[in-house]
This record gives sequence, structure tokens and C-alpha cells, in this order.
Amino acid sequence: MRPTRTPTVILRHCDAYDPERIRGIVRDGLERLGLRPRGRTLVKPNVVSSGELFKHAYTRPEFIEGVLRALQDRNDGAMTELAVGERCGITIPTRRAFEGAGYNPMLERVGAKRYCFEEVPQVEIPLTHAGRLRDAIFTPEPVASADFFVNCPKFKAHPWTTVTFSMKNYIGIQDDRHRLIDHDHRLNEKIADLQYIVQPEFIAIDAITAGEGRMLTPVPFPLELVVMGDNQLAFDAVCCHIIGVDPYTVDHLRFAHERGFGPLDLDQIRIEGDVTLEEAKRRAKGFKVGLIRVEKYFEGTAITAYAGAPPDSEKTDYCWGGCPGAIEEAIEILRLFDEKLDAKMPRTHVVFGAYEGPIPAAPGENVVFIGDCAKWSGDLAGKTVSVDSLYKPRETKDPHHAKHDDIFVKMASVLAKVRAGKGQAYVRLEGCPVSVAEQVLFLVFASGAKNPLLDPTESIAFNKAYVQWRLATTMQRVRGVPYQRPGAAPRGEAAPVVDAPDPAVR
Repeated sequence: MRPTRTPTVILRHCDAYDPERIRGIVRDGLERLGLRPRGRTLVKPNVVSSGELFKHAYTRPEFIEGVLRALQDRNDGAMTELAVGERCGITIPTRRAFEGAGYNPMLERVGAKRYCFEEVPQVEIPLTHAGRLRDAIFTPEPVASADFFVNCPKFKAHPWTTVTFSMKNYIGIQDDRHRLIDHDHRLNEKIADLQYIVQPEFIAIDAITAGEGRMLTPVPFPLELVVMGDNQLAFDAVCCHIIGVDPYTVDHLRFAHERGFGPLDLDQIRIEGDVTLEEAKRRAKGFKVGLIRVEKYFEGTAITAYAGAPPDSEKTDYCWGGCPGAIEEAIEILRLFDEKLDAKMPRTHVVFGAYEGPIPAAPGENVVFIGDCAKWSGDLAGKTVSVDSLYKPRETKDPHHAKHDDIFVKMASVLAKVRAGKGQAYVRLEGCPVSVAEQVLFLVFASGAKNPLLDPTESIAFNKAYVQWRLATTMQRVRGVPYQRPGAAPRGEAAPVVDAPDPAVR
């Protein structure tokens, strides 16, 4: 796992989303690193969301076009397939995210294939390393069988993991069923485990306009950089230093470093390019990262948050990877769709984990306990209340039987819970984690705010993509190929197929 040579990170100036300019920069980077694509070449962007309201959340199509054309320029005949693959944010079909981000005409123009990772067979990858969360994880077949893997993240902050650079982009190499497993207070360990699936031969990050503060609704921050490298741990370490973050304080980086995936110390990394690290730091001065506790995030609003510890056996006092961060993203999404949201929001109290303090809710105010591990007992507006934990031990969550969460089922379920909670002391939202989508829906139903999923400018395109996605996964079930045998196939070969039930499409 340890790099056999000194990792190199290249910093290049780029102040415009010009595909030809990016093409030249990336081609130069590939040449400097002595890299040429081969076999099945797969490019993984970050398209967690898309569209005009989220335009700073995803790797721009102009950037990916430049990368793809640079790979074509460096092809000496050994490349058999050039493809772009992704699984966008939970519950939104990836094909809709690609469309909203402007990827489809670009891919057709370049001549690259598109993979929506939730629509392809999944391959089981066994894990044997010490400290793993589980003995096997699943990844889409194009990832498992890639010969030349290229990671193209977006330079952003993140409310769960501080930053989302190259390594964090790996959350998108799992489909819905498996992505949410361990997406909780052990998220950083999950990210480290995903590194055993595949390592990128080349990394290029879209840092022309970076995103600060959040990951779905980031604030645009001009960095005017293209950063490239050949080892993603070294790469992420340099990106951390650019914004003044000690990479050892970013847990998934530290875990991967301890497992031998690469260095975090600058004296073990070669830094090149036409922009010095000091100049990059100057450009990034004032960049705001994520990692704000939920209580602080909602200060001064109609929402008061209370966060206790996740289950005692996990030995941590806050769930950075789960429900609290999801509601922070949820409120910002709704603020984009409804500028009057904060005025519409009634007094609401949201509770996470095993909270032990008081909840001073007045009669008629909303109280919602979010997540399976929510636990509390006490007095709510004159009523004695006891909320028990529903948390299930990690070993009971079998990835072989994981299910897709359908957005329309989510909508009906959340609405039913809100309605059932009318006149009651509290509402409970179950799940581990309760996703951003579910918390958006709860806030919509609680406040009467505009529902993003029913937005007239989005609904037709969304429903079309939804039907196409369901048809694709149904065809997998009919053909009997939703899963494949443990272990990836030899590079460049299709992994062998094994029949397995897909509970998502029953």
C-alpha cells in the first residue's frame, strides 16, 4: 500500500472554466507524472448534486471535459474504454444529476461512456486489514474492474469530515444501499476502508472555484487552481495545508496514513507547478471549513438543537458523520428554494443521540427526535416523556440485504410521521442515519416551506430520471445480475456474475 516513490503534487494556476486550457494543464500533469491511460479508464467526479442552485457543489463539466481530452491525448492505444462514473447524493437518480450538471452533451461530444453507479452490478470486495468496520464492502463493477482510475473531486469543505477532497470523494463509489451503511459516527473509518477497493493513478481537483462551509450548498470561493497528483493521501495533505488545516486532524486522512496509504508530512511530498504552496495559501486565506456542531449551527434561528453522544460502546461524544450534519445541509437546501423559510419555521426543537439535558419546549412547539440512537427522558411541556434508543449494533447491518431508499416512500413516511405527531408530545424520525432528503422533507412538512422535490422546474426531469432508474434496476433483477462474486475481476475483465436477490427492486 505504501507508495514506491516520492508522491508528487502539482499546483497550477487556472482562472477560467475553459476546457481547452484545462486540457493543456492536465496533459502537462500527466506527462510530468509519466502517466498514460490503459484498459478500462474510469474518471470519478463529484456530482453530489447539480443545477443552478448547486453549481458550486460539483465538479464542473468543463473541467471533466478537459481531463477526458487530456487522457485521450495521452492514449497510446492501450486504453480500451474511457468512462465517467458517479453515484450522486442519496435518493436523486444519478442520471438526473448528470443531466442537471451539463454532463450528457459533454460526454457525447468527447465520446466517453457514462456509468450511473446505482444502475450497474455491485461487486463484493473482501477486507482483511486490522481495524476494519466489516469484512466486506460493495462497489460498482466499473470501479472494481477499472485499470486506470482517475479521481476528479471538487475542492470543498464538509460538515461531517472537515473537508472533501480526493479521499472523501470515495463515498460516491458505492450505491445507495451500501453508502448509508456506516455513514454515522464511524464515517471517517468507512472512508479509510473504501481505500482498499482501488487507488487512483491520477488525481485532478476542480479548485478553480472552491466551495467553503458546506458540501451540498457551499459558498463559492475563488482559488483559481488546478491541483494534480499521483497519491491521494499526499494530495489531500497538500490541499489541507492550502486552507490552513493540519491534515493529522482530519480523521480519515490520519487513519489512511496509519494504514500505509501515503504520507501526510510535506517533507515527504514533492510539490511542483507554477503556483507555490505559499501563494496557494495566500489565495485561500479566510476559507471556512465545515465541522460545526449542530447546537451552534442553529443559534439565533427558530430551531434549537440538542446533541448527545452516540451509543456508549462506540466511545465518541458526537455523531459527526450522521444525522446532525444532515440537518445542517437540509436547512441550507430549503433556504435556496424558499427565501421565506426562516420566517415560516415554527419554534422547533431537534434532538440527536443520548441527550441528558432539559428540553424547554413550550406547549405547541415542535419536538423531534432524529435517528435511531436518540434517547431522552424528562418533562416536555408538562408531560413526562421517555424516548428509548432504537440503535442496532453494527454487526447486524448486513450489506448483502441492504435496500434502496425510494424518495417517494420517504416522502410518504415522513409526512405520515409528522401528521401522527400532531397533538403529541414529540415526533420521531427513525434511521441510522436519517438522510438529508428525509430531514428536508421533515422541515418542509413542519414549516409549510416549498418542497424542492415538487418544484415545477425540476419535477418533470426528476420523474423521468426516476422511471429510467427503476427500469434499469428492474432489468438487473430480471437478468439476475444485481450482485457479483466476492473480489474484483482481473483488471480489464468483467467480474463473474452470481445470482443474488436485490431487495431494492422487488
